[in-house]
Amino acid sequence: MTSSAMERIGCGKAAGNDAPPDRDNAASGTSMPMPIPSSRLASRPNKATSGSRGAYAEITGANTDRAFWNRPAYSGPLCRGPVCSGAICAGIKFFSLPPDAIIPYYQGVDAVNTGNKRISAPAPPPHNADVAIVVTSHNYARFLGDALASIAAQTVPAAEIFVIDDGSHDNPAEVTGKFPAVQLVETGHQGISAARNQGLRLAVSPYILFLDADDVLRPDAIAAGLDCMAANRGAGFVYGAHRLVNGQLGAPQGPRLKRSGPLAYRELLRDNLVGMHGTVLYDREKLLACGGFDPALERSEDYDAYLRMARRFRIASHAHVVADYRQHGGNLSLDAAHMLRWTIRVHDAHRPPQSDGPEFAAWRAGSVFWKNAFANSVWKNRGAKATPRWSQRVSMMRSAPRTTLMAALRQLAVSILPGPVADALRRVRRKAVHPRIGQVDFGDLARIAPVSRGFGYARGTPVDRYYIEAFLARHRADIRGRVLEVGDDHYSRLFGAGITRQDVLNLAEDYPGTTITGDLAEAGVLEPASFDCIIISQTLQYIYDLPAGVAQLKQALKPGGVILATAPAITPIDCDDWGENWFWSFTAQSARRLFGDAFGPENVAVSARGNAFAATCFLQGIAVEEVGPDWLDPDDAAYPVNITIRAVHSA
Repeated sequence: MTSSAMERIGCGKAAGNDAPPDRDNAASGTSMPMPIPSSRLASRPNKATSGSRGAYAEITGANTDRAFWNRPAYSGPLCRGPVCSGAICAGIKFFSLPPDAIIPYYQGVDAVNTGNKRISAPAPPPHNADVAIVVTSHNYARFLGDALASIAAQTVPAAEIFVIDDGSHDNPAEVTGKFPAVQLVETGHQGISAARNQGLRLAVSPYILFLDADDVLRPDAIAAGLDCMAANRGAGFVYGAHRLVNGQLGAPQGPRLKRSGPLAYRELLRDNLVGMHGTVLYDREKLLACGGFDPALERSEDYDAYLRMARRFRIASHAHVVADYRQHGGNLSLDAAHMLRWTIRVHDAHRPPQSDGPEFAAWRAGSVFWKNAFANSVWKNRGAKATPRWSQRVSMMRSAPRTTLMAALRQLAVSILPGPVADALRRVRRKAVHPRIGQVDFGDLARIAPVSRGFGYARGTPVDRYYIEAFLARHRADIRGRVLEVGDDHYSRLFGAGITRQDVLNLAEDYPGTTITGDLAEAGVLEPASFDCIIISQTLQYIYDLPAGVAQLKQALKPGGVILATAPAITPIDCDDWGENWFWSFTAQSARRLFGDAFGPENVAVSARGNAFAATCFLQGIAVEEVGPDWLDPDDAAYPVNITIRAVHSA
């Protein structure tokens, strides 16, 4: 996606690609076929072929699976191919291949004898290298060297670097020849989506980054992306901040960043949060699972991919500046009217049903946003010449007359204001939209009192209940026979099956449904060997003598009976009815020791559920419905919200 000179409007600079050829048969949103289409790969000679002219190989339908490299070593004579005639292959391991195997030329240390060509075999990526970078270029050889130099300068090296030349008329091979680690793939002109998909299929690294040939990465781009991925396990992609620079990579403006929240898909329906595609690090398998990039789209193909991925996976952002967006007057995003048409096409394809109220409202707000964003962009000097600028304004007046006119009036008002006043207004707006890098935007959490007291019940389902109910649902088969639940029988009714008798324990008999009264820590409250299952959720914190209470629970179970218990970890404290009796919070270790001493460690299974985000939401009283499950499911043992315990009375 692209970034305008003055503000991020978000819809995809296509790496200098002209409109791709007609693709009536292209399928939108489908999984990409895995076979690599015919194309030409070129590479500079590696150490083993020093002095040769390099090699080219056509990728055909022959099997190019990397299982080839696990075949037995070739024991025949040395290579007699035209490149070296055996002179430089002494001591190099060979592999036997099927006679029809024709494989791409990769940089590597081993060699393959195909009988008529000598082609170096793919070397495995370095042990700690996890990222492939795909650079797409169409007639951008004049910028390509800067892009490749920025990749070479990464503090964490890329495992694979592909340049996909999308039918250029200039000479990218002359540029890539200066970078031995780069693999050049030359194709006919297919369009930006097809070019990226080709790199996606060629890569084997678990993560992948796409860079347009006219942009550059900052030195820690890979490192920052991997750090964010590590902090957000299971994310489909992560992204960072970027700057705007001029054609000579000078005069930086920014940084620019719109942070994503837990409801990223809904946020993306309102606005493209990702300011620049080069800031995105994808999980390659997840991108493949979502179908890669839609080749039917001339523009906004990255926005479409973000939406499809956010629909299925979590996304996350970080505050590091990882890329520079070069404004050189020829950026395809300058064609605002054309960009708007493709963006609206993508946006309309993701229209939710009206019955989905929040998502439909977000989509409707996005429809207004995109017209305003592109209308504003044509009244700003983003490096284009005067004649194209006025042509764009006329086109936008035809596409969105009212919105474009209002944008013109706003720009006129700003232009006639005194400089300091206009600058102050811009600073206020940028502070609201783009938080300063390195500073946390606390937003609604900048408060002493929580968002909601009472664990979040006033706003919906408390976060701890999400973990409690998931635990009980997972063990619903245990809730059978004679069942005792502490407090009420809510979870027994919700998850039980085959219950023959239901009991409820409370301190006082005036609670509805109570069949047993008393304190668990006191002997004789529960009849020994009576229950097949005991459910005790969020109650252990009220028992001061915990060992005595757990001993009572075990004694009350029949042989083979099960206790399903949950206990608070990071939690607000109930300061109302039960505040005087709230004694404890728990860790997985304390729960394991407590129940292990009574039941035997081999009969106890303990889990710590939650993470830093979930704990923050729970402390603030933010409900499950406000964040969704994707941000609650990942567990971080350092930030548990709830401890779950399953203990079995061994026969």
